[in-house]
Amino acid sequence: MLPAGTQELIERAFAEDVGDGDHTSLSTIPAEAHGGAHLLVKGTGVLAGLELAKAICARTDLKLNLRPLLMDGAQVVPGDVAFTLSGPSRSILLVERTVLNFMQRMSGIATLTRAFVNAVEGTKCRVLDTRKTTPGLRAIEKWAVRIGGGMNHRMGLYDMMMIKDNHADFAGGIPQAIGRAKDYLGRHNLSMPIEVETRNLAEVEQVLSTGGVQRIMLDNFSTTELRHAVQMIQGRYETEASGGITLETARSYAQCGVDFISVGALTHSVPSLDLSLKAMG
Repeated sequence: MLPAGTQELIERAFAEDVGDGDHTSLSTIPAEAHGGAHLLVKGTGVLAGLELAKAICARTDLKLNLRPLLMDGAQVVPGDVAFTLSGPSRSILLVERTVLNFMQRMSGIATLTRAFVNAVEGTKCRVLDTRKTTPGLRAIEKWAVRIGGGMNHRMGLYDMMMIKDNHADFAGGIPQAIGRAKDYLGRHNLSMPIEVETRNLAEVEQVLSTGGVQRIMLDNFSTTELRHAVQMIQGRYETEASGGITLETARSYAQCGVDFISVGALTHSVPSLDLSLKAMG
């Protein structure tokens, strides 16, 4: 199922790319011309965005026929063909860049996510994304994280309370911030989890003494501090390690016993997977 808002996103993508028309194709390709193309994989990674490509083609021209040869989540290598596309030649050229832009971005995210998931395999730890997404593309980018085997953290400010260091500092401390958050939920008849970011073991102890939350974030902890924090928490709350976790360090953090690691790099600095739409003779 496409995430909410996907059709509007597709419309915006075409508006910025097509404008008042693809004048190159309109001038060089006869209206009655039909042809075929295939999506060629030119890098190693995880394919993502095929379902979105189908929606793009359906929106553009019902005469376009996209035939999948691989599925979202498939591990791919250079030379693989993800799908074939046939129909009016002008329409194939019209969808080309929009399909590639979305699929390359999504596949890059899915590829990096899969690498992190593989890095923590065998532990209880799960890989989370963050809100460090491209404005307007959050639902698509978080969809790619799921395709890669990761889990989504909160979608936005509206579906989970996260008391970060700035919230605690502005509120006068962690206990005060937790108390006000719980009071707010009660007064507004809302039900959502509360997570608290901690910067050191003393702040972990403050959260434990105050209670009333669902998850404790352990931000920029060393692995030694992380193990100590997990022992202090003793499973009473979910635990999430965050802050500069890389592929090289992910497993060492996961082995500390945390429930989650969150990785902003999944969406904010990932390279795209090289894909190309090539005409078939």
